[in-house]
Amino acid sequence: MKKFIIVLIILIVISIMWVGCQKKKVEISPEVSSSDEALYKLGEKFIKKDPEKARLYFRQIIDSFPKSFYAQRAKLAIADSYFQKGDEGSLIIASSEYREFISLYPYSPSAAYAQYQIAMTFYKKILKPGRDQTKTKQALAEFKKIITNYPLSEEAKLSEEKIKDCEERLAEHILQIAEHYYKIRSYRASVSRLNDIITEYPNFSKMDKVYYYLGDSYYRSNNIEQCIPYFTKLISDFPKSKYAKKAKDKMEKMEKSKKDEKTQPEKK
Repeated sequence: MKKFIIVLIILIVISIMWVGCQKKKVEISPEVSSSDEALYKLGEKFIKKDPEKARLYFRQIIDSFPKSFYAQRAKLAIADSYFQKGDEGSLIIASSEYREFISLYPYSPSAAYAQYQIAMTFYKKILKPGRDQTKTKQALAEFKKIITNYPLSEEAKLSEEKIKDCEERLAEHILQIAEHYYKIRSYRASVSRLNDIITEYPNFSKMDKVYYYLGDSYYRSNNIEQCIPYFTKLISDFPKSKYAKKAKDKMEKMEKSKKDEKTQPEKK
């Protein structure tokens, strides 16, 4: 308990010292503090060499001139400064700042930009298929908000490409899981994952592979009738695919097997 109190006191002292230092750092003359434009120009001046100091000027604009045009620009400048830093913690703060911007200025022409940047804070941290796809899903959801809320914006056009990329990554991730189940002969689990791709990501670039593994999963689990539609779809939609050739071979084997059964004499 004593240790906890000591640590708490130290943290409070450090906080007080930090605040004190911040106050000493920025001395604003009455002429500057009374002008939102002057404060903004000071923020711009320091944004590269001393971002923390620049943010203090920008926050002064937001506090003193909340309805000013420069208040909007200052809010975005603060968010952008964190975004440009790029580390995990800074991106979280950037996302929060952009969300606050949209909340404060929902009808601003820059609202679409702020939403796009929110999506990008997740997109910048997405991992390769086969690893945790939480960031990919979050980025996808945020990009879709742009299409819904700001359909005519330039950011909506940019988001369309990012949405395709996110969906491609998620589909690839599911395909890798399906392949794993296929290899260990857990065909029911493989079929379940592959059907998820068809339902959720119909524009996946490797759909020929999906159809093949679906058909072959049914084939190998002796569900012959269920495999035929997927092999047929693969052959008709992707005739030049290497998987189409494999599907044709399987279909020919099934046809041959049916003929052999018919020609065999009936057992008495």
